Amino acid sequence: MLRDLVRKVAAKNAGPFQVTVDVFCGSAEAYAHVTTSLSTIAVSDLFGIEPQLLTRFDISDLHVIKFSMPRTVVQGSRFDRDMHGAQFGVLLEELVI
Repeated sequence: MLRDLVRKVAAKNAGPFQVTVDVFCGSAEAYAHVTTSLSTIAVSDLFGIEPQLLTRFDISDLHVIKFSMPRTVVQGSRFDRDMHGAQFGVLLEELVI
């Protein structure tokens, strides 16, 4: 699972309409492995969104991979079941790569 290869996976709001998920690899070696093994298509499939709606940022200096995506419902609306977007981090941690 991804959580066994990295230091931390964290998800948070990026405003009421976006969520970001950060994968903190912790080392250059882990970063190199994860950037080549973790496909953007697999992440979009996991989150159930179209690949073109998922933006990926590979930040090599920090050994971080960041994903940003639109929320399916507006934060704080009556249909929002995760106001902070934390569920996305847990899902990604459990992805087998």
